[in-house]
Amino acid sequence: MGKQQAVYQCGLCKRDVRQVSKHHLIPKSEGGREVIELCAACHKTLHSFFTNGTLAAELNTIAALRQNPDVARYLKWVRKQRDNRIRVNKSRNRR
Repeated sequence: MGKQQAVYQCGLCKRDVRQVSKHHLIPKSEGGREVIELCAACHKTLHSFFTNGTLAAELNTIAALRQNPDVARYLKWVRKQRDNRIRVNKSRNRR
């Protein structure tokens, strides 16, 4: 019988994944302490779409992140993906 792997839920996309990492809602560099657990794809995407300053000032809650048009479009897509490695490119319009 094989070893059973733990399953986590991403705090942003709500997909069941094998691994999560801690994301500071307000980046540590901006004094943030509150963290949520995100899958690798969501974590990388947030940091490729937005600067730490934008995350701290405008997108410092899950609700604010989900309401952002770019994030909403990404979430619609990623929720259809399996828990595989997803390549994330830097956004040309990072703000």
